[in-house]
Formats: sequence, C-alpha cells, structure tokens
Amino acid sequence: MGSFSIWHWLIVLLIVVLVFGTKRLTGGARDLGKAVDEFKKGMRGDDDKPAARIADDKAKDAAASSDSTRDRDDVAR
Repeated sequence: MGSFSIWHWLIVLLIVVLVFGTKRLTGGARDLGKAVDEFKKGMRGDDDKPAARIADDKAKDAAASSDSTRDRDDVAR
C-alpha cells in the first residue's frame, strides 16, 4: 500500500482527461504558461512604466494641490 506505481498515475491521468477534456486542459496549460511568463517579467523589473506613472501622478497631485489652494483663496476673499 506504499507508493503509487506508474499504472496508478496513468489511470488518474486518463480519468482527468475524460472528465475535463483535452481542450480545457490545453487552455488551462496555456493560461498557466502565460501567468508564469508575466510573473517572470514582473520579477525581472524590465518594465519602466510604473516609474513614469509615479512621476505623472506626482505632477497631477501638485496641480490639484495648487488648484485647491486657489479655490480656498477665492472663497476667503
């Protein structure tokens, strides 16, 4: 009753293919591969877009801050 033999694994694989079908299994494997690629790209840090977004956000915040200061000055007058 110890470990599984190759025949046990082949029977399990056959049951999985019969239950899910080959299209769903290949689609799932493709999605898993894409997810792994995206994860690796994220870990490498090749994408410089977030740094540009941070700079844009800071510029927008500064503009919004100066607009709100002007609005307060107009109300005070």
